Amino acid sequence: MIARRIKFALTAGLALAAGLLLAACAKSNDQTFQGWVEADLIFVSPYEMGRVETLAVREGDTVAAGAPLFTVDADIQQADVAVQQASVTNTRHEYERAKALRESATGTQKALDDAEAALRSAEARLASSQARLTRRQVFSPSAGTIQQIYYRPGETVPAGRPVLALLPPGNIKLRFFVSEAELPKVVLGENVRVSCDGCRVDLVARVSFISRSSEFTPPVIYSLEERNKLVFLIEARTESTENLRVGQPISVTLETKR
Repeated sequence: MIARRIKFALTAGLALAAGLLLAACAKSNDQTFQGWVEADLIFVSPYEMGRVETLAVREGDTVAAGAPLFTVDADIQQADVAVQQASVTNTRHEYERAKALRESATGTQKALDDAEAALRSAEARLASSQARLTRRQVFSPSAGTIQQIYYRPGETVPAGRPVLALLPPGNIKLRFFVSEAELPKVVLGENVRVSCDGCRVDLVARVSFISRSSEFTPPVIYSLEERNKLVFLIEARTESTENLRVGQPISVTLETKR
């Protein structure tokens, strides 16, 4: 009886060990790495220095391409347009006078040509001034979500400084690092499985970038131990971005062929 119990225990133990071994082998084919969500933000700024007058959006708002975002004070530009309009009016009168004199044979062709050139130049300056005035109202260059606002109404924005940051859905990317030993298993264009808190269970991304240079590289000599510390940046993109947030930690699983 005792021998039978011992035999049963050994058989059960061997079966359990075999099952654990098979499970470990199955899991060993799936390589999982830690990473985070990152994005290529679009920083929207005025063309020229000015004071923010109106702000049509708030952080977190979703906007369509061409939607109004903010306006900058346009007093100087409006004054310049008025000056250029007066200049066009005056040069047009000069052109009409030179044309009439030329037709009556009392004026020269050179005077007419000079008057026409002056009119064209004045019209070009007016068009430039009107464009500067129009650009005081800024529209969204793309559909996306307002991530951050840096200047509020009443604050002066230097030229080239962004008033807000816009995140188009297609600009979200997933970043993770793989070791040098695992790098050959990553293929550009290959699908990877992604998991994170609040994400879809079946979230899939496509590898879009594999770095050619390693991170944390020792300066001179690569021993075997140092080579094991080398990691390479990988980026992947997904069309299912609704639950992803910039800076959010993720786990990325490579499904290698068995």
